[in-house]
Amino acid sequence: MIASSRHSFLKAAKQLATTRQYSATTNLNDRIVIAVGGNALQRRGERLTIENMLKAAADMAPTLAALSKDHELVLTHGNGPQVGELALERSAATFDVLGAESMGQIGYVLAQALSSAGRTTAPIICQVVVDPQHEAFRDPSKFVGPIYGAKEATALSQSLGWVMKPDGEYFRRVVPSPPPKEIIQIDAIKTILEQCPDILPIACGGGGIPVSRIPSNPRTLTGVEAVIDKDACGAKLAAELDADGFIILTDGGGIWQNFGKPNAREMKKASPEYLEGTKAGKNFPGSMGPKIQAAIDFVNNSKSPNAWAAIGDLRDVSKIFNNEEGTLVMKDVKGEGVVWREQKAEPSPPKQSKEPHKSG
Repeated sequence: MIASSRHSFLKAAKQLATTRQYSATTNLNDRIVIAVGGNALQRRGERLTIENMLKAAADMAPTLAALSKDHELVLTHGNGPQVGELALERSAATFDVLGAESMGQIGYVLAQALSSAGRTTAPIICQVVVDPQHEAFRDPSKFVGPIYGAKEATALSQSLGWVMKPDGEYFRRVVPSPPPKEIIQIDAIKTILEQCPDILPIACGGGGIPVSRIPSNPRTLTGVEAVIDKDACGAKLAAELDADGFIILTDGGGIWQNFGKPNAREMKKASPEYLEGTKAGKNFPGSMGPKIQAAIDFVNNSKSPNAWAAIGDLRDVSKIFNNEEGTLVMKDVKGEGVVWREQKAEPSPPKQSKEPHKSG
């Protein structure tokens, strides 16, 4: 009798825990997925070393730890510089293996920094299913690693079989970037959130390890030579966790119109419909474009009509929550679907160098 009552209580508690309650005023109940770019662990002008990554993570950790006291957080991260560096060191390794290595490396760095800031974490090695027949494999588009001159790019292409494409006045390696279809470890992430509220999950780093299912035996997984966009995977992660919000942190602020021009202006709020109608970010397919699309996808695919996404600078993360900085993406934006910020200086575009790419 007692066992039966206890079973009923636990079942009801579990059902309550898995039903997300959306609120614009009760911050303690907000579930937020935060995507940190790989650039956050490599300060501009510094070499990509573990020591420098640990220093950068230590700078970032107190802010994230403080936010986790008022919000239920899930952290995801990019791996562009790190996986590009690993690919240079081990040119024979496939990108599913390199992605797993970078995920473990960055997960450790973030876990150590957050532990020092008083927050216990659980880095999770996540496999993400993709379609190996997707058109992305016919036209690789994801930039990885450093930039090269034309002659060097040609030599690498011929010697290693790399696909190289122009990136500004230089060339960089590109790999397929198919969209995420299924996050294998999603139930593990949910279990941590529901059963261990004091632990901050770090999941789907670098977009997750790309895998596909064997058609003749769908339970069997095999690695895929690709890199999944971390913001696209972050949007899917946030939607599947029924998150209230999805924040994409950059080193260049929110969404700008006419970026780099004298008449540039930053959006304070924008609806998915407005962003799609104006093709926002389409001129920046290797940087801001995928971030805007990920924000749109989360808001459109969320079960909640009040779901929101935000894009902003890592240094302004505490101000992004109340829309003081960055761009908020949500369905209910009055008028034309956009609200502009008062004129302020736009961020300077980062200068290209021989360092690994600092997005993703």
